[in-house]
Order: sequence, then structure tokens, then C-alpha cells
Amino acid sequence: MNAGLDRIGLRRFAGIGERLARTVTVASVSFGRSLLWLLAAIIVGCGIWMLLPLSKSNSAESGTSELAAVETAPSGDSAGAGAPAPEARAPAMAELGRLRISSQTWRRGGLGSKALVTFTLRNDNDYAVKDVEIVCAFARRDGSHLTDRSRVLADPVSMKSRKTYAQIPVGYVNVNADQAKCSLVAARRA
Repeated sequence: MNAGLDRIGLRRFAGIGERLARTVTVASVSFGRSLLWLLAAIIVGCGIWMLLPLSKSNSAESGTSELAAVETAPSGDSAGAGAPAPEARAPAMAELGRLRISSQTWRRGGLGSKALVTFTLRNDNDYAVKDVEIVCAFARRDGSHLTDRSRVLADPVSMKSRKTYAQIPVGYVNVNADQAKCSLVAARRA
């Protein structure tokens, strides 16, 4: 019982099927390898991204400001005639003894994750001040320290006056924070 398929010449199509099966196998192996390389590249890229340092604007850590690093030069004429005046080298710093926070309160904002501070700044100096830097220390109900957040306020405060800053965002706070105490760090003459 032979169907007579030998006479039609179907044997030549049998070789094509085998070659096609080999090609599909090679293609699937190379596609699998390319997916493996893509996965490895993604993993390496994520690892490098995690190792990069955070930029200053994105970090939640408090750091010292450039304002605190500038020192006040003595007010005498001890500098030589050829030396530039101290005001030309660095901006003059304000006296913090005559600059104080007279009242302060805080509340949570931003779904409870941000601290909003309201305070009154008194300037008893004979000159206006600007770029006032404050640091707020947050603590638990029992008084144990949690975190510090700082903020620089660019608005000038006139001489012999006071200015109230309402709901100034100072940063993210711990959910356990219950108390806040803000203090002045630095200021410049306006």
C-alpha cells in the first residue's frame, strides 16, 4: 500500500523542513541571549545609579551652609593700604546677638510629612539683614532628638523691625516628631 508520493518528489521538501527547524532553533537561542544581555545591562545600570551620590537639592540630610563658612573680618583698619577691604572679599555677616526669633509654632502639611513653621524674626541691628538661615530641631514627645532641617530665607528684614514668616516649609519630618525648636545660624547684611 503505497500512496505513490515517491513519484511526486516530496522528498525534496523534507530537507527544507529540517533546515527551517534548525533556523528557528538558532533564532530562539540568539533571541534568548539578547534578552539575557538586556537584563544584565539593566541590572548594571541600576547598580551604578544607586551608587551615585545624591545632589544637594534632592538630599534630605541637613548640612552646613556656605553662609556659616564665611567669617566676619575685624572692623579695624589693620589691613594694609594695598589689600582689598573685607567687604570686597566676602559679604559681611550680621550680628546674631541682635537678631532673634521672638515666637514660633509649627504644624504638619503635605499629608503629614512636611513641617510648616511660623515664626517672627526681630532685627534690633542698625542695618537690614537678608539671607537668614534657620535650623529647626525636631524631637519626639519624650524629648529625644529625631532630625534637623535647615532653610535660608532670602527676604530682607529692615533695621529695628520685625517680620513674621507664615507656614515656611522646612522639609520632611519623621512621623514621630512632636516638638520643634528653631534657631538662627547665620545672616548677611543687606
